[in-house]
Amino acid sequence: MADPTRPLIPHPLALIAELTHRCPLHCVYCSNPLEMVRAKSELPTSEWIRVFQEAGGLGIVHVHLTGGEPAARADLADLVAGARAAGLYSNLITSGIGLPETRLSRLVDAGLDHVQLSFQDAREEKANWVAGANAQSHKIELARAVRKFRVAFTMNLVVHRQNLDHLDEMISFAEQLAPDRLEIAHAQYYGWALRNRAALMPTAGQLERCLSIIALAQQRVSGRMKIDCVVPDYHARFPKACMGGWGRKMILLDPAGYALPCHAAGVIPGMTFDSVREHSLDWIWRESGAFRRFRGEQWMPEPCRSCERRTEDFGGCRCQAFLIAGDAQVTDPVCSLAPGHYLIENARQESPTADDSPAWVYRPNPI
Repeated sequence: MADPTRPLIPHPLALIAELTHRCPLHCVYCSNPLEMVRAKSELPTSEWIRVFQEAGGLGIVHVHLTGGEPAARADLADLVAGARAAGLYSNLITSGIGLPETRLSRLVDAGLDHVQLSFQDAREEKANWVAGANAQSHKIELARAVRKFRVAFTMNLVVHRQNLDHLDEMISFAEQLAPDRLEIAHAQYYGWALRNRAALMPTAGQLERCLSIIALAQQRVSGRMKIDCVVPDYHARFPKACMGGWGRKMILLDPAGYALPCHAAGVIPGMTFDSVREHSLDWIWRESGAFRRFRGEQWMPEPCRSCERRTEDFGGCRCQAFLIAGDAQVTDPVCSLAPGHYLIENARQESPTADDSPAWVYRPNPI
């Protein structure tokens, strides 16, 4: 008999497969954890392919192959083929480094469905400055190569205080590369982005102009390119449902095979994450203490517990609550109803010492 005290568990929809934390870039807004997995601890090919089979059996339909830089894995084509054999739609989230056209062709032949290519700016000098590497020319080369193949193509532009003032230029740049979809994603403050928050946080005026520019661009390119925008939580009235709700839609596997409900869950003290080396993906989804910890409504404090939005945003992001308020069990301070909302208001007032040349903390590369 089902336990009436435990919430019904929907099937997960997506698996985020962090194949490696190795990356040729050092982006100042990277959301990877500050303590990254070393190469020698990564799951081998056979384990990933087994996990993909389990994911298909669990009802997962999408696998996002990400990192770090997934192209750092020599077995990437084998992993793509394994995802296809498991009936999964595969999305490669890449910086473009390490993916010449010949290798991309092999990935497409193996069954790759979608390429999501990140850009730091339209201006080469600025883009390389944010990435901490000379990467822009490689990205453009890959973007042009992608259009030669029958795969879906998303271009991801990460925007922040340092580049929002020329957003219209970046959208025009994206139009020239002709993606099917353009995602304009404001930096989210986890990992290295939190370290660089003062230099990345947009002003209210920048955000207002950004939304106006995007609305006009959406009208102009309608039917040719879809434009989506992910706005920063810090400027919102209410929080978003983190990952669609804790343990409700997605499973993230880090390079060593540990399963997390979201990218940043490892920052929460006292959490124990189970490994696919020791448990099936189905068991982890249904029984793991980490996935059950904030699933449903039983954990919620006020004002979440009696809020009509509780089944829409699920109290907001647990990791953000911890990182900002120091307690993963409180209402996400982003929420205007949260007792700790003043912490967000204070953060919005942060200013870098020099907007034109902030002292970045660059993401290192694990060995």
